[in-house]
Amino acid sequence: MPDITKQDPFVEYLEKVKLYLSTQDWSCVSRMAGNTFSVSPLARGEYNLNYSLKTETQHLVFRVSMGSQLDRDDQILYEFNTLKLLEQSGVTPRGYFVDNSKTNIDRGISIIEFLEGDHLDYRRDIEGAAATFARVHSVAVAGQDNHLIREEQPLTLIYNECKKLLGVYFTSPLADPAISHYLGKLLDWADSERKKENYFLEDPSLAIVNTEVNSGNFIVNRQNKTTHLIDWEMPRWGDPSSDLCHFCSPLTTLWKSEYRFTDKDYKRFIEAYKANSRSDHLKRTLTDRMHLKNPFVYLRGISWSAMGWVAYQTESGGIRNEETWKKLCAYLDLDFIRSLFEPFVKR
Repeated sequence: MPDITKQDPFVEYLEKVKLYLSTQDWSCVSRMAGNTFSVSPLARGEYNLNYSLKTETQHLVFRVSMGSQLDRDDQILYEFNTLKLLEQSGVTPRGYFVDNSKTNIDRGISIIEFLEGDHLDYRRDIEGAAATFARVHSVAVAGQDNHLIREEQPLTLIYNECKKLLGVYFTSPLADPAISHYLGKLLDWADSERKKENYFLEDPSLAIVNTEVNSGNFIVNRQNKTTHLIDWEMPRWGDPSSDLCHFCSPLTTLWKSEYRFTDKDYKRFIEAYKANSRSDHLKRTLTDRMHLKNPFVYLRGISWSAMGWVAYQTESGGIRNEETWKKLCAYLDLDFIRSLFEPFVKR
């Protein structure tokens, strides 16, 4: 039975945030100094809690780091330092304050810009998203001595991740033998194909990449004609194709919608990206980069889904979200999986 006495962290940390705000010296933080903010829950993720800070003239976000997908003790600093690098892009939230001391509050926290708008709609906003990607990927970073994790072997990195995730499915008694067989063949294919990552190593085009580019991580303000990429939990220093392939992947677009890129929309997205990119070299080589990266991005999505399909049926607490479960089942359909990979494997 669930522990009904255990308080929801979103509720628990609301009071901790209020106490933190009232006991800090804000004299050196211009956005905070002399202000009394109302605090209310805003949004929660698996690894963070976000609270709205409001006065009559200001609206900020107080972010509490509850964990790290990157297994980092300095997760909040990793995110915040990335936002500072990205300020010049104009399409990410501004960072105003960070504290990873975990003294006055027992988690890493940051205070960042609140952005008004809606989540991205693939049918209306893909050109705006393309322009946002281009501006992010065009950010100039002095040298390469930055704090970001580097994608040094991009295809091998994905292959190793997929191998680990699929191991959960392969060893589960719940696994469908036909799907296991096909996924095993795909993993073998990826193992043989990952040597093509030499393309990326011999002809690097490195940039800050987000790596989590689903529609919920964008804020679109149609009145102001702006599109911001807001969630920066897992950025890396890598090839821009990582973001573009992930954004266009059916596994991304179908997750929270029924949208799948048409050939026409895909072409429109790529043309908008190239029109806003500052790198002539990237424009010339983008097709090749995405062609090599696409099947690996698809395999990572399917591998994660296979792992999640098992976890939802075996972990304590049972199914947490019915819509997520339905989507996992749809992705673990053999015909759907084949439709993703046969164009690449047949070649």
